[in-house]
Amino acid sequence: MRLLDRKADLKEISPLTLAFIGDGVYDLLVREKLVCEANRPVGMLNAEKIKIVNCTAQADAAHYLSEFLTEEELSVYKRGKNANASTVPKNAKKIDYHCATGLEALFGYLYLKGDTDRIRTLFELTEKNITDKEAEEC
Repeated sequence: MRLLDRKADLKEISPLTLAFIGDGVYDLLVREKLVCEANRPVGMLNAEKIKIVNCTAQADAAHYLSEFLTEEELSVYKRGKNANASTVPKNAKKIDYHCATGLEALFGYLYLKGDTDRIRTLFELTEKNITDKEAEEC
């Protein structure tokens, strides 16, 4: 799915703009995952979502995904990671925030590019990483 009517040069779009849309894409994928797992009260769904959609968890996902990225994807991730964000949430480490921004920029880039198959593939890898970490904690 590509929502842009005109062909935009995605390399000219600010990495923070890519992260803006990628944040929504990633958030929606997590919500979809949680709803498909079980029908739960909205409060429980939101509590579970917050465990996955936060700087620390997204930075962890970015580190995990780095070995699976193409050169082009890694370049987009690095542009997002190195973007000059004016603020960092007070409960987040600066490095985690930058890594999470890189991940969001990557998902935004792939979304605007119309590469939903790749988005799904990468998200499935993050799901595997989450599942593996949960199994380790037991």
